[in-house]
Amino acid sequence: MKNFLMCGVAAFALLSCGEKASDAPDTEISEVQNTASTDTASAAGGSPELGDWGVEVANIDDSVDPGDDFYRYASGKWLDTFEIPEEFSSYGSFTVLFERSEEQVRKIIEDAAAGRNPAGSVEQKIGDFFASYTDVDAINEKGLAPIADDLSYIDSLENHEDVARAMARADLALNSFFGAWVDIDSKQTDRYIVYLTQSGLGMPNRDYYLEDKFANEREKYKDYIAEILTLAETPDAEAKAAGIYAVEEAMAQVHWEPAKRRNRDLTYNLKTKEELIEFAPGVPWAAMLDEAGVPAQNEFVVREDDALQSLAQIFADTPVAVWRDYMRFHLLSSNAAVLPTEFDDANFAFFGTELRGTPKKRERWKRGVAAVNGALGEAVGKVYVDRHFPADSKTKMDALVANLRRALDERLDTLAWMSDVTKVAAHEKLEKFTPKIGYPEKWEDYSDFDVVRGDAYGNAKSANAFGWEDQISKLGQPIDRTEWFMNPQRVNAYYSPNRNEIVFPAAILQAPFFDPNADPAVNYGGIGAVIGHEIGHGFDDQGRKSDGDGMLRDWWTGEDAAAFQELADALGAQYASYEPIEGFPLDPNLTMGENIGDVGGLAMAYHAYKLSLNGEKAPVIDGYTGDQRFLLAWAQVWKRQVREEALKNQIARGPHSPARYRVNGVVRNMDVWYDAFNISEDDELYLAPEDRVQIW
Repeated sequence: MKNFLMCGVAAFALLSCGEKASDAPDTEISEVQNTASTDTASAAGGSPELGDWGVEVANIDDSVDPGDDFYRYASGKWLDTFEIPEEFSSYGSFTVLFERSEEQVRKIIEDAAAGRNPAGSVEQKIGDFFASYTDVDAINEKGLAPIADDLSYIDSLENHEDVARAMARADLALNSFFGAWVDIDSKQTDRYIVYLTQSGLGMPNRDYYLEDKFANEREKYKDYIAEILTLAETPDAEAKAAGIYAVEEAMAQVHWEPAKRRNRDLTYNLKTKEELIEFAPGVPWAAMLDEAGVPAQNEFVVREDDALQSLAQIFADTPVAVWRDYMRFHLLSSNAAVLPTEFDDANFAFFGTELRGTPKKRERWKRGVAAVNGALGEAVGKVYVDRHFPADSKTKMDALVANLRRALDERLDTLAWMSDVTKVAAHEKLEKFTPKIGYPEKWEDYSDFDVVRGDAYGNAKSANAFGWEDQISKLGQPIDRTEWFMNPQRVNAYYSPNRNEIVFPAAILQAPFFDPNADPAVNYGGIGAVIGHEIGHGFDDQGRKSDGDGMLRDWWTGEDAAAFQELADALGAQYASYEPIEGFPLDPNLTMGENIGDVGGLAMAYHAYKLSLNGEKAPVIDGYTGDQRFLLAWAQVWKRQVREEALKNQIARGPHSPARYRVNGVVRNMDVWYDAFNISEDDELYLAPEDRVQIW
């Protein structure tokens, strides 16, 4: 029931989700570099980690006019000289922190494995899970024996009810025409509910099946399906691959496009079980929900309603034999990392190299760290926090968050386009924001998660089952406001609209985002703008639709909503003009929330920076004013090299604009940038004052 194991929170993250390749890190920050391993704890009380005051000025390319390309001005020397390591599809400022965390987690795992741990202890589970995953010789020696019973089970399916039950098995995590997860009900926020969403595709999204620009990827995917089936000695592999692709293409044709899926007004469709059965007939829903462990669940939120209706019809119309082939392929493909090397290599060749341009698989131990983070992440995270997250960082972050909230609170009062009535509700929402810094106050209990040394495939199944059982155990229970949806060792951050909370894991609270020894302007341009970005998600084109309690409702006057939309459309028009690769323009409707988050977040951070000066003038350091240092810090955060295949993938499916536009597309809307760097009408990025968009 692979698609029953989606992220348990509708969150807007600083970065988009991880790549599908089996060797991918646990975030899209698959951009890693071997660099300094100094952690925040050791850095505190000394010099800034980057440069003399927090920015690597050696990367600045003075030959570039900042008004023509501020992104290249700030990082041009690095962009011209850095080569992405073969094992990565992209590299950027996040990478150093990602790899640092990876090394630190490796040490935690090794320490856990080194002791004589009693059976059932979390240390035993961490050590045995990692050892099993990284013992490639043992995996190869076993061949397909570990998965043989499950393949035989799939082959034994006789009718559509059998198929439905198989798709709903949590341990197998099989692909299905729909996915499900448990989260807070966006319109009844005192209860949990099961969400249902479109699913079933093997490639990133519908565009890969339907658009001419992905014709090559389609042919390679068909070859990959046949290759996996052939490796498993499946008779008539080519013909069966064609059938599998055909049903996926049919599903892609009815899937909603990525931008439409962002619209929260369209993706909340409450249905009782009876209504669901009537709405999407042809699916043995009762059997499927029984197998999933939620037979008594009477209400569901259907996201892409007409898509799910069409997918249900495809399910009913597709012969059982095709579904058996489909599930056989996806079971093998999704578990390629814990199957013999030829499966792993084939999986990487398509998902890693073909789709993301990555030439080389990552070392097995690194992939093992990612696997442990995915299965036992909070157990590792607890140790990570103890070792690598100083209490002082949490204290300073609390102060930064408070200052950002104050900045937005003041800015709300100055908005000429918003009425006093809506401003009151906006202030109330901001007041109810919950910031979570560093780590959860309550840790995940892994007592019911069984790990067997030497059984990599079995451990993967156990992780699937544990994850789903953990989700459905919430149904009927009070809302757990302490819950986190990112591990402390993950370099990222997120906002949850139905919780109205912003979350900053410990691992992101390091340079270039946050350095206790850096110039304050740098910290405000780094982590301050990230805080503002996440707060801003509560007021972007979709986050604004929830109130301070996380309730999805319209708290705006009609005039204010129209005024907001006019500003959003103006920002969208700017981003619609960006085309990073010929034939691959940005979709402003897909990236709108993140673009609003970036533009608003940097504006909030600058306001907060000015508040922090208490009326004093910032000093000039090495010839750079405080405003210049603030803006350079923002640009430094987003420096990134990316392979063309990965960039195409990001444009097609990701809600974030590419790094260049997270800098240039933002600063050109900031009046302070024009003053700080003497930008004139002759510069390429220049926007007339009336064309600059500031929403928040």
